Amino acid sequence: MEDDILKIKSFDVQDVTFGDEYHFDAGHLVIPRQINEELPSFYDSIKIRIIRPHHLNVPVNSIMDVVPISTKVLGSLGNGLTHTLTGVDMIITGADVTGKQLHDFGSSDGILEDQIKLGKAGTPGPEDYIISFDVLLGAKYEYSRELFTDIFKYADDYLQPLRKIMKMIDGREASETHEYHNYPSQGKGKPNVVIVKQVAGQGAMYDNLLFPTEPSGMHGGESIIDMDNFPVLLTPNEYRDGAIHAMV
Repeated sequence: MEDDILKIKSFDVQDVTFGDEYHFDAGHLVIPRQINEELPSFYDSIKIRIIRPHHLNVPVNSIMDVVPISTKVLGSLGNGLTHTLTGVDMIITGADVTGKQLHDFGSSDGILEDQIKLGKAGTPGPEDYIISFDVLLGAKYEYSRELFTDIFKYADDYLQPLRKIMKMIDGREASETHEYHNYPSQGKGKPNVVIVKQVAGQGAMYDNLLFPTEPSGMHGGESIIDMDNFPVLLTPNEYRDGAIHAMV
């Protein structure tokens, strides 16, 4: 008898362009040029760019996150059905108007092709489109956990209308389907495999969000700091389905 079953259906993106509304059909993704939210006064702007494959000779501010684009269709994280887009990722970058980078530990501002290694776990593939979500703050702001959490939430809000469209995609159009099983142990209720993962929980930009509503999302998640860095037990499928959003 099996425990939780997670099915992930992938939909390959062949092209990304700007348009008035979000749209995805037959591999063509359309996204808006700007967010639909009013920013606090200490923000200068948020600029969204589309970076095409093999066109990474572009300047970027420090990379704070690489975000896969996935959504829950059925069930919760770790079980049910997840739809994900392949061939496209979002990167969140940021600085202020004086040029100070928002992520000074291991700052990765510069030319993108020099600052990111493609095709590794957690990075875009060499043929992927990249949606650049670049945050520019004014000269006066408070450097805090709340600031970075809000920046990540703005990026998450930008993706959410696209996720709603992805929930309605006909699963028969998927380019790939993968099914993952959490098999119970053969005796005494113990897990077959245990992986110990140490995550950061120290402060601004050294945080991890657990169990968001959407895979690798923000809303509904709980900061490991707010959980007092208490040990948390995850199933392999929860981990695979984006139950940890690393904000480091």
